[in-house]
Amino acid sequence: MPKTAVIVGAGPAGLTAALEFLRRSGIHPVVLEASREIGGISRTVRYKGNRMDIGGHRFFSKSDRVMNWWMELLPPEKGAGTEYTLRYQNQQRTLRAGSTGGDAETSDLVMLVRPRKSRIYFLRRFFDYPIKLSADTLGKLGFGRAVRIGFSYLAAKIAPRRPEKSLEDFLVNRFGRQLYLTFFQSYTEKVWGVPCREISAEWGAQRIKGLSLTTAVLHFVKKFFARREQEGIRQKGVETSLIEKFLYPKYGPGQLWEHAAQLIRSQGGEILLGWRASRLVVEQDRIVAVDAVNDCGEQQRFHADYVFSTMPVRELIHALDTEIPADVREVADGLQYRDFVTVGLLVNELKVREADGTPLKDNWIYIQEPDVLVGRLQIFNNWSPYLVADPSKTWIGLEYFCNDTDDLWNMPDEELTKFAIREVDKIGILRSADVVDAHVVRVPKTYPAYFGSYDRFELIRGFVDRFQNLYLVGRNGMHKYNNQDHSMLTAMTAVDNILAGVTDKQSLWSINTEVDYHEEESEKTSAIHDE
Repeated sequence: MPKTAVIVGAGPAGLTAALEFLRRSGIHPVVLEASREIGGISRTVRYKGNRMDIGGHRFFSKSDRVMNWWMELLPPEKGAGTEYTLRYQNQQRTLRAGSTGGDAETSDLVMLVRPRKSRIYFLRRFFDYPIKLSADTLGKLGFGRAVRIGFSYLAAKIAPRRPEKSLEDFLVNRFGRQLYLTFFQSYTEKVWGVPCREISAEWGAQRIKGLSLTTAVLHFVKKFFARREQEGIRQKGVETSLIEKFLYPKYGPGQLWEHAAQLIRSQGGEILLGWRASRLVVEQDRIVAVDAVNDCGEQQRFHADYVFSTMPVRELIHALDTEIPADVREVADGLQYRDFVTVGLLVNELKVREADGTPLKDNWIYIQEPDVLVGRLQIFNNWSPYLVADPSKTWIGLEYFCNDTDDLWNMPDEELTKFAIREVDKIGILRSADVVDAHVVRVPKTYPAYFGSYDRFELIRGFVDRFQNLYLVGRNGMHKYNNQDHSMLTAMTAVDNILAGVTDKQSLWSINTEVDYHEEESEKTSAIHDE
């Protein structure tokens, strides 16, 4: 009788694990997804022919294993000219043969190669991100502020803060206090809702560990003198925050994960939507079954030889049917999250434009203005023109970070829409009269937080790792600010270990954790995304 892997969650980590099992073993995957959506926060939201990418997902990784995995499912568009195109055309035909159809025609199952552009909006002006110390930047900052930024950066290099305990320490050491106050503090505190001095430096170590003012300057100097294309879409010698192009599914990130789900089902795997894992049945040091309940209140028990959990750690601890040590429960209950709201606005045109009068080319814009709550603005047209039903309109997403107890989260959609429109009108992004339509999307527990009881997380890790066949993977599953590629690598590594008979979980927890974590031939990655 084949063994069964019960996988909780149909996001990138869960679906990657399921497809890896089907491709490489006789283990039967059963995916339980509490919602009715495929892809987790990497799904594509549809509204009246328009599509929304929740958080913005660049398909770029320094891990060849992840890049190849993506290419096998959705190859680059014809004529893209990447090193992957020819290599995977034949494999793609084989993969598509098992597909049962979906949102797009088979000919639409492709990746676009997109230019990357993001800027900071501050003082009602645009600044390049990462920061360029150009004449334009210095002119916008003003002479006095520019001088203060320069001297504070030198001071940070001469006498850095040691030890680096907080995110504030981390950022000041790399950019100087004045640049931190100018371009980082407001946005970061909008995201987390607490001062940067209360956030662990580990957040920076995972998200922006390779970027500093020095690396940004050296990158652009090198680019100026090289005057050549970077290494195709790989760009392995470039920090992720400095990449200039990336892959993107034609119809948004959900297209890839919906296609992955089709492949899983066509190859015999199960994906059950609307089924929430309610209890993990424990016998000694193993999980022997997962109890789940569906939307109608029906219950079912799923036998498990292996269990992959992407559910929030707090929920996992409460679902374990065994005695939980008091300190472990205390840490789990103290873990905190930030929730996420996107207000999609369909507009005739934006008020702000490029210097030459053409529409903005940004994928997203960081809103550093302290007099509004909106944290970031996506322009979906620039991710893929196929996300917009009417090409004469501009389809944007205004992103808000909050807690589910905040007034913002609990506002009725109509009131929240009016609030969001007033904010971007106030800072000169658009005119309220140009808004044609709107759609609100709320995503709970989007960002696992690096404060609260997080500094004691090792207690939870030590407890859950004792269950031999339980594997915590993905962003919420590990309470780590992982991106798609890191989440996928945790799933791939867990499958590797199972097939190799390795029981130690250290290789999972090492992915995107150590400050000096470098890519190796074993497919480790140091990629950082802006998801």
